[in-house]
Amino acid sequence: MAIAGRHYPRSEREFRAWFQTDGDCLDYLDWLRWGDELVCSRSGCGTKVPTRKVTGRVRRCPVCTSTISRTAGTIFEGTRVPLTLWFQAGWELSINKGGVSAATIKRRLELSSYQTAWTMLHKYRRAMALAGREKLSGIVEVDETAIGGKKSGKPGRGAAGKTRVAIAVERKDPKGFGRVRLQVIPDYSTKSLAAFLKETVEEGSTVVTDDWKSYPPATRGRYTHIAHNQSASIPKPHELLPGVHRVASLLKRWILGTLQGSVSPEYLPSYLDEFTLRFNRRGSEARGMLFFRLMGLAANAGPVTYKELIKAGYKGNRSPEPPAGKHRGPVSLAVPEPSRPWRMSATE
Repeated sequence: MAIAGRHYPRSEREFRAWFQTDGDCLDYLDWLRWGDELVCSRSGCGTKVPTRKVTGRVRRCPVCTSTISRTAGTIFEGTRVPLTLWFQAGWELSINKGGVSAATIKRRLELSSYQTAWTMLHKYRRAMALAGREKLSGIVEVDETAIGGKKSGKPGRGAAGKTRVAIAVERKDPKGFGRVRLQVIPDYSTKSLAAFLKETVEEGSTVVTDDWKSYPPATRGRYTHIAHNQSASIPKPHELLPGVHRVASLLKRWILGTLQGSVSPEYLPSYLDEFTLRFNRRGSEARGMLFFRLMGLAANAGPVTYKELIKAGYKGNRSPEPPAGKHRGPVSLAVPEPSRPWRMSATE
């Protein structure tokens, strides 16, 4: 069990005290991945090396002398951005209940490129996808919503020009909700909804939906299905399916607020992963706990490049382009010796 003040910072002050240099950040990553002792991965070696004695950007086995980058196998592999900046971005992403935008990270960390901030946050979001693999169980509400700007034409499931998102929410008691799962779906067909249910809800659970025609065949043989006719019922739709309506409302408010409504359809799955992790950790008393969870995911998610991120988009995606010409690299947030500029004379 993670302990505040030992496994993760309890406050901004403690965060700054813990991670003053890139070496501090590397040591935390080593501890997250291997604890107090790592084993040399070279075939036939197996030497155990105390992680607290490792220094520099590479690990060196004292027996076979093989070396490997300490960020290899993480989202930080091959990065030229100092780890102090990565950790600060992860902290900002964790402690703010509404998350943080790339524009804010660029400004707060004094990055010269919006592309760098965008890439850092999307790498973190790629790691967040690892947190949503456990299936929901018990009584689960399921519905869909559409994400996108206002479009003229048919409303509801027939709306054009929007991205379709399936939502599943656990019911914990008559007024409470448990975990949530969100997923972009191509359409509202039986095939698409059955695939979503199979991936996110444990077989044998009770699935509560509206009376959309695709749900009975999508749930048949795997779940107990309860359908509500929302148009003919006396209670309002949000009273019959309170969980999914609450989540859909919070999701759209978050997109309009933190992200200012600017979410490309091709990158929406990454934003859904962030919303899911944040919602499912909403009961945590310490915001640092989310930071601990995020860094653990980042340390084990595997490397991903900017080119791989933009390949995930569709034709005509709106990923940021690199800045024209040369630009300065990010500067580490490592704490230097105080210079006390207010004590300097005008001639110094």
